[in-house]
Amino acid sequence: MEAQLTAPESTRLTERYSRQVLFPGIGMQGQQRLGAAHVAIAGCGATGAAAAALLARAGVGRITIIDRDFVEESNLQRQVLFDESDVQQALPKAIAAQRKIAAFNSDVQIAAHVVDLVPSNIHELLGAADIVLDATDNFETRYLLNDFAVEQQKPWIYTAAIGAYAATMNILPGPGDLRTACLACIFPVPPGGTVETCDTAGILNTAVNLAASITVTETLKFLTGQPGRMRRTLLSHDLWTNQRTEIAAGTPRPGCSVCGERQFIHLAGTNRPQITLCGRNSVQIHEHNRPVDFAQMRARLEPHGSVRSNDLLLRFQLPARNGDAGHTITIFPDGRALIQGTTDIGLARSLYARYIGS
Repeated sequence: MEAQLTAPESTRLTERYSRQVLFPGIGMQGQQRLGAAHVAIAGCGATGAAAAALLARAGVGRITIIDRDFVEESNLQRQVLFDESDVQQALPKAIAAQRKIAAFNSDVQIAAHVVDLVPSNIHELLGAADIVLDATDNFETRYLLNDFAVEQQKPWIYTAAIGAYAATMNILPGPGDLRTACLACIFPVPPGGTVETCDTAGILNTAVNLAASITVTETLKFLTGQPGRMRRTLLSHDLWTNQRTEIAAGTPRPGCSVCGERQFIHLAGTNRPQITLCGRNSVQIHEHNRPVDFAQMRARLEPHGSVRSNDLLLRFQLPARNGDAGHTITIFPDGRALIQGTTDIGLARSLYARYIGS
């Protein structure tokens, strides 16, 4: 991660990041390390957008952004990289983030991937990163990240924000004294029952930004060669009630199925369920992987409802009928689709098969 700069490059670096370089924890050497670093962010919603913006402004040289979703008006309350023009264009979040970052720091290389992070692509998408940041909205993907990170001995940071609550935990699965507990050490079994989402509990943008700020600060410690300064607890903070808790996470749990016994069931990808997305009444169909010709699909769907499309996605609006409020189907080039207007997986599958194909 070390980099040698010419004199003009060093001068420009000092000018742009002068206030950060003055901070003793970073300095010029640390800034050079940031410029040579690669961070991957899984998810570019609220915490992901905030983290990506902070990392880019800090001068991290390469950022990979993976997100399966597109920008909607309800996102603008908390997702700092997006604006109304992104909503009007229905831009995928990863693409919108890439464009926004390029406008304020063109030196940062952004790799934007409009895909679902799944076992079949996780090694390709995250393998080159120095550290992975969790900015997802579901535990299925978090356990997948945990399996991958432990398998590859790659550090990652768990981050969550809901309501006024922010939580984050550094996970260092590599060998040596700095090794921490993994996610499965703290939560051996994924949360059961009803799990609160933005849809049910709402969310404050201040909680999002707190979570992202803590996560990015921990990332900067790692990228500048100071992993010993990274926090070794699961930290949670409720900004509304002022309650703050920390759970020790500095030592792996004996007998942990993942980091102890190395059972990577999520990485194996068996029986992956559909996922209800945070922030709206919708189901994702991600089991199909086939190219979609948007021109042909548009001609096929226009007799049944309104259709809008660009190079990145096609949105089909089914009109309300017989008391049904109607549904919106957003289709991506690989055949993946978001079915809005229901959380009924059976109905979502039926709509996909009827209008997109089985």
